[in-house]
Amino acid sequence: MTPASGQWDDLLPRILSGGALAGLGLGAVALGGIFFHLFVVLSCALMAWELARMLGAGTWSVLIALFSGLALLAAVEIPGGFALPLVLAPAMIGITRLDRHRVDFAIYLVAIQIAGFGLVVLRDEFGFLWMAWLALVVIATDIGGYFAGRTIGGPKIWPKVSPKKTWSGTVAGWIAAAAISLPFVALGGGWGILGVGAAMSMASQLGDVAESALKRQSGVKDSSNLIPGHGGLLDRFDSMLGASLFLLLVRQIVDFPPVSGL
Repeated sequence: MTPASGQWDDLLPRILSGGALAGLGLGAVALGGIFFHLFVVLSCALMAWELARMLGAGTWSVLIALFSGLALLAAVEIPGGFALPLVLAPAMIGITRLDRHRVDFAIYLVAIQIAGFGLVVLRDEFGFLWMAWLALVVIATDIGGYFAGRTIGGPKIWPKVSPKKTWSGTVAGWIAAAAISLPFVALGGGWGILGVGAAMSMASQLGDVAESALKRQSGVKDSSNLIPGHGGLLDRFDSMLGASLFLLLVRQIVDFPPVSGL
C-alpha cells in the first residue's frame, strides 16, 4: 500500500464513529432537559473512568467514574453556588488513589467536570441554537483540519506529541469554524460570531493537543477501546472539552450568546 492511499485508512472509522456520536449528541441537545443532563453526565463519567484508568488508578477507576458522574448530576440539579464543591470533589478524592500523575489527573478531571457543567448551563439557559453552534464548530474544525492536513500537509505543529497535526490542517480548521458560523450571523450573532467561532476552533485544537500530550506521557495510544476500532470518548470529545471551557470564559468577557431560548 502506498503512503498516498494509506493516509486515508482511518477515514471510514472516523466517519462512522464521529457520525454516530454527533447524531447521538445532537439528538440529546434537541431533547434538552433531563435527557441532555444524563447524556452529559454519562459522557463525563466515562471520560473520568478513561482518565483514571489511563493514569494508573486501577480498580479505583470505576469508583472514581461513578463518584464523578453522581457529583456532576447533583451539581447540575442544584443551585449554582452549592454545585461548585461537587464539581471539584472527585478530583480531590481521586488523587489519593494515584501513585503518579496526580497533578495531571486533577487538572484534567476538573476540566472534564467544569466543561460538562458548562454545557448543561449553556443548553438550559440559551437553548438549542447556540449549543448546536458549539457542536458544529468543533465538528467543522475536525473535518477541515483532517482533510487539509492530509491533502496539503506541510510543517507539523508539535511532532513529538501529535505527529499528524500540521499547520495547514490547523488553519483550515479555523477557516471551517468561521464558515460554519456564517449562518449564525443572520440568526442574531452579529459579525463578531465569526471571530468567536475561529477562537473556539483554536480552543478545541488545544484540547486535542492536551489529550495527545497526556496519552504520550502515559504511554498509551488511545484513552480506551469504548469505541470499537477508534479509541475512547476522550479521544473523540477532547476537542469539545477545550471548546466548552473556552466558551465559559467568553461568556465572562463578551455578551454571549446574543440570542437565547431558540
